[in-house]
Amino acid sequence: MACFLVPTTEAIVTTVIKHAADKKGSDNIFIKKMNWLNTMLWGGSALLAFEHVWHGEVTPWFPFLTAASNAADAQEMLHEMFTSGVAMAVLVTLAWVAMVLISQAVSKKKAPEAAKAKA
Repeated sequence: MACFLVPTTEAIVTTVIKHAADKKGSDNIFIKKMNWLNTMLWGGSALLAFEHVWHGEVTPWFPFLTAASNAADAQEMLHEMFTSGVAMAVLVTLAWVAMVLISQAVSKKKAPEAAKAKA
């Protein structure tokens, strides 16, 4: 119903953090690779939002989320956001952390090999 709002919110927050860090010139590897996370979050959120529009769960008129029209459905919607939405956001973030760590390990391994090749 509204599970896509959790990764969308995370995407907004990480985009703001990335822009602020870029202005300061951060050397943190996770900040440098935050574009990967933002792409994953924005892309996944867009696909989920499209799926919810397709199934009529999101409408162009107020209250926009059909589940928000009555209390029982709103309770179910919040439960879905706290379970499915949070789980999706956490899994995407963990996948990104793994990608960053793997890319760091590969680049550190290639650096000595490149130095040996030049010598």
